[in-house]
Parts: sequence; structure tokens; C-alpha cells
Amino acid sequence: MPELPKEYAAYLAGRDETFVEAVRPILEQSAAGGRHGVHVRYTAGSVQALLDEQTPYGTITEGLD
Repeated sequence: MPELPKEYAAYLAGRDETFVEAVRPILEQSAAGGRHGVHVRYTAGSVQALLDEQTPYGTITEGLD
């Protein structure tokens, strides 16, 4: 498993376990590919993370989708 970029590790710091479990696999996928960043979206009481081709690698964006 690749090491997470420092930006990703900092993003997860202090988050609750449920949030980390939902987001970390996509951060790891991004780190493994090294090409795309991650978009985290909040919907109706849940959180989902997606690889985002429009977001530079190592960057995380958030939105209410």
C-alpha cells in the first residue's frame, strides 16, 4: 500500500473513524495512481469520496453534491 501524501494524511487527522473509513480507500487509490486528486461530497447525512480527474494529484476538494 502506498504512503499517503502529507496533504491527505493531514486531511484525515482529527476526523472521526466513520469518516476516515469512508474516505481513506479513495485517498489510497489516488496515491497508488499518482495522477488524480480526490473530491469528497456530502449528501443527505453521508460522505463519499471519488477520484477526480479535474483535481490535481495530492489535492482534496469538498462539496455538497
